[in-house]
Amino acid sequence: MLQKLKERLKELNKVAVAYSGGIDSSFLLYIANQTLPKENVLAIIVNGQMVARQDYKEAIEFLKENEFNYIEIPYDALELKEFRNNDKNRCYYCKKSIMTKIKEVAKSNGFENVLDGNNFDDIKVFRPGNKAAKELQIISPLEEIGFTKQDIRKYSKECGIKFWNKPSNSCLATRFPYDTILTNESLNKVEEAEKIIKNLNIPKVRVRIYNDTARIDIDRQYFEVILNNETAIEKVKNLGFKFVTLNLFGLKSGNFDE
Repeated sequence: MLQKLKERLKELNKVAVAYSGGIDSSFLLYIANQTLPKENVLAIIVNGQMVARQDYKEAIEFLKENEFNYIEIPYDALELKEFRNNDKNRCYYCKKSIMTKIKEVAKSNGFENVLDGNNFDDIKVFRPGNKAAKELQIISPLEEIGFTKQDIRKYSKECGIKFWNKPSNSCLATRFPYDTILTNESLNKVEEAEKIIKNLNIPKVRVRIYNDTARIDIDRQYFEVILNNETAIEKVKNLGFKFVTLNLFGLKSGNFDE
């Protein structure tokens, strides 16, 4: 499987990777740099308020530690009406806008082939952004070859990528019901609330916002940690919420797509 990926990259010869900082695009970028000449690989990372600052910082650290060639693109997601209004198709419009910019930057730097880190598991879930990527002819070699998330973590561990088991994260806009108007303040509030919970050594957290209520979604094994830590709950409440609740069903992605 890994050999097939390397062969595909050699076939493409010169690639720009739409880099998010997640393990999928990190693995793809790492293998591309192992397989092709350094000057034939370019990472393009978007810096926008829909990405948690800690995640962005860690992504930049990975690029610098490995001395990968990269370009940062500043991006204000709130300028996009569909994102600001948290439209049901928000992800489609946002991804199309971002990938269009990435393709433009790639082309201006001499890169025709733009790759993303979509994997084989991604085609089984509701991801409107994937449709936008396909329309723009973004290449998804991990998906093409059949890499699942489990495969990617396994090979990433073997490659020595230190965050091979890092929990997946998603755009901060996914914490709000559709048709909720998004602002810098509301996005920052979610990020800060999740940081408070993660500081309790809870690796994967989603804080869903319902008007003046913050609902904490974590795996059930960590319920006791939260319930026994009034200080953390109070800190979340003091961000401007009237109620702080715990989702008794535990953590599940795509809550607002059901």
